[in-house]
Amino acid sequence: MRIFKNLTKDKLGTISLLVIIVTMVVGIFAPIFAPHAPEEVHMSLRYASSSWDYLLGNDHLGRCILSRIIYGIRPSVLWVLVVLFISVLIGSVLGFIAGYFRGKVDATVMRICDTMLSFPGYVMALAVVGILGVGLENILIAFILIKWAWFARIIRTSVMQYAELEYVKFAKASGISDIKIIYKHIVPVTFSDIAVISSSSIGTMILQISGFSFLGLGIQAPNAEWGMMLNEAREVMFTRPESMLAPGLAIIMVVSACNFFSDALQVALDPKLITSKNKLQEDLTISKIKLQKRWQNNL
Repeated sequence: MRIFKNLTKDKLGTISLLVIIVTMVVGIFAPIFAPHAPEEVHMSLRYASSSWDYLLGNDHLGRCILSRIIYGIRPSVLWVLVVLFISVLIGSVLGFIAGYFRGKVDATVMRICDTMLSFPGYVMALAVVGILGVGLENILIAFILIKWAWFARIIRTSVMQYAELEYVKFAKASGISDIKIIYKHIVPVTFSDIAVISSSSIGTMILQISGFSFLGLGIQAPNAEWGMMLNEAREVMFTRPESMLAPGLAIIMVVSACNFFSDALQVALDPKLITSKNKLQEDLTISKIKLQKRWQNNL
């Protein structure tokens, strides 16, 4: 409740959260919101302008662009959230184990993470696609293989910081089991760090999956996906730029909302940042009043 109250104080963060929620709801219930089937071809309506039946017009096969935008939410956003959850879950488990138990367990987990992180993300994804073949499922598998190590390393650092606190050491000395200590004392204090790094990764992953689909390595036709829609509209980008405008704006809007929400969530979870932000706003207000008084005195 406190986090939600702090979050609602940030208007931009609240609007961004609403945009994300609405996008997810529309994507989940796409058959209800989409006016037409996304794969329905009408060659007679090829590159038709917007109308009451087709609000955003039609693409090179006469398909409804609005319907394809709505169905494109599923691979572009919803599946990204599923992959993010799996990656964070794997990274959290290994990060907690490595950061709490230390020793050989920590060394083993970190060497595996170092190996995974030694390859650039796009190179690893291309390698997975080269082995498993193109397709959305293989890109999602590649994302899991790339992201879990990054989450494990960051979460491990956070766990090591809190594991050295006095009350955790006292709990160990009292004979409380390690699992209970992690569950009751470590997980609650590291939740804010996990939430922030997870939310900050959503926008990046949406851009990456759209980028791979734009290159033809992600979801394949006739399925709808925002990056693939941009690729399909390249041939008419100068004669009919509105064909690229809709999927491009969809990507920009959702990614921007995720980034703004991540910033607002970080401030809401950290009281120090709230105090600093309020103090900065007060200083700016005072400075503005002083400048106005000087300007009036000069007149």
